[in-house]
Amino acid sequence: MQNVVFKKQIKGDIITLKLVYFTHLKITRRIAMNNTFFCARENGKLHRPRTILTGFGFMASSIAWAIYDPYITKILEKLLNASETVTQWSAKLNEMFPVLAKFAESQGENVVTEAGGITLVPLFIGIIMTFDNIFGVIFQPTFGKLSDRCHSKLGKRRPFIVFGAPVSAFLFAVIPWVALNGSLPITMLFIILFVFSMSLWRAPVVALMPALTPPALRSEGNAIINLMGGIGSAIGMVAGTVVGAIYTGITGVKITTENEQVAFPYVFLTGAIVMIIGMLVILFFVKEPSSKLEAVAAQNKAADAAARAQAEKEAKKAAKDAQKAQKLSKSERTSLIFMLGGLFFLFCGTNAITTFFALFAAEVLGKTTSEATIMTTLFAVCSAVAAIPAGYMGKKIGRKKTILIGLAAFMGAFLLYIATKSEAIIWVVLILGGFANMFITVNTLPLVLDIGGIDRVGTFTGYYYTATFSAQIASPIIYGVVRMLSGTYMSLFIYSPIMFILSMLCIFFVKHGEAVPENIVKAAKEANED
Repeated sequence: MQNVVFKKQIKGDIITLKLVYFTHLKITRRIAMNNTFFCARENGKLHRPRTILTGFGFMASSIAWAIYDPYITKILEKLLNASETVTQWSAKLNEMFPVLAKFAESQGENVVTEAGGITLVPLFIGIIMTFDNIFGVIFQPTFGKLSDRCHSKLGKRRPFIVFGAPVSAFLFAVIPWVALNGSLPITMLFIILFVFSMSLWRAPVVALMPALTPPALRSEGNAIINLMGGIGSAIGMVAGTVVGAIYTGITGVKITTENEQVAFPYVFLTGAIVMIIGMLVILFFVKEPSSKLEAVAAQNKAADAAARAQAEKEAKKAAKDAQKAQKLSKSERTSLIFMLGGLFFLFCGTNAITTFFALFAAEVLGKTTSEATIMTTLFAVCSAVAAIPAGYMGKKIGRKKTILIGLAAFMGAFLLYIATKSEAIIWVVLILGGFANMFITVNTLPLVLDIGGIDRVGTFTGYYYTATFSAQIASPIIYGVVRMLSGTYMSLFIYSPIMFILSMLCIFFVKHGEAVPENIVKAAKEANED
């Protein structure tokens, strides 16, 4: 009798275990289906049309910064030059340090204020232009981590994009209207609000493609994303010229260096409209897996109070174990530090150019802001053309080698101009620099992300932007001082190559995060077959 009862009990336990197993299997399969890579085809190749769709968010972000850097510097230059406080502070500085004033004036450039000598305007422009990067360093990692932990029907990244982009677009469109009233404090308020709103969705929009793409395809995917970013930058750069031509056609007023700011509000409005379009594409056409299912499965696992308490205890232990398992090795940490250092110096060099190029073009070349942005459009077009080849090269010969080649070309282009000081050569520099920039940009982020692994895409995206934003905080201030003392924006072409050399030295020591070159994979397969 006891044996019969015992057998029935065992049979019942087996049935229960089977039910639990198949229920778990069903949930697991649903989760697996839910987490299918959106940007990958079933044959393991990149799904290019879908990757392009994910790039619309990056395009929206890129157009904002393509307009922001050259136009905000011109807005700030006008407001700061009109500020009595800045003029008085410049006068006091010249009184305290007459040697610096004489040195600046000896450079042969007109950098004098009403009081004579050094002007603090370039330094203040540099300080103000760091605000977006300061907010990036403070908030970017935070919002990157929050997107990793987000559970919603829209997915992990899209909620931040859908909310942040419209707010940014509104604030972006308002800035030039406020500036036209001549109020520096109110203009500064809207600039601060804008750069904060951009921090809300900047890391999530960059993390969207890697999160939806297998690691092996990320360099190729990043190439397409940067192509979309290049398109956004190009739109932002030509917007001033197009808007200026339309404004002249409607009003009959020709845009010159003296009155160009009357067209600025319409340039910023163009950027705001593209930002909204990019957000709508992400919302309606990009399918990010819902992570809510995982959270529901975890909740169902702890149905009653006792089980829930035990589950929480086990979850905490599992989280600690997973965290320990995910810790980087000493060699990986060293690679990460050197890679972030290389990014820091790289962006120190490039940020100085993007921030001050419009002022360089006005001072040295006599160009309007729209003419300066047309010049940088060539840079953006060359970057866009180089995006796909750069991704292919990163896959073929390795990301590190591709980055170093790009840095060497970048440095050579800048030194070519400083050696000739020819306006004709600047066009050659923009072409070479555009190609070199994309060789670097396409491969740096995937290299950083692959050091961290797929489970920490948002976190390591945050690290990436911490390094780049730190550089963009330091560089405008450092170069603002260099410009103030040198008295000329020609110093850009000495400052930046020095930064590129330091970046190359750091990247030489990076040993991890490298995608396995295609030729090595092929050779390994052939050896295995033999």
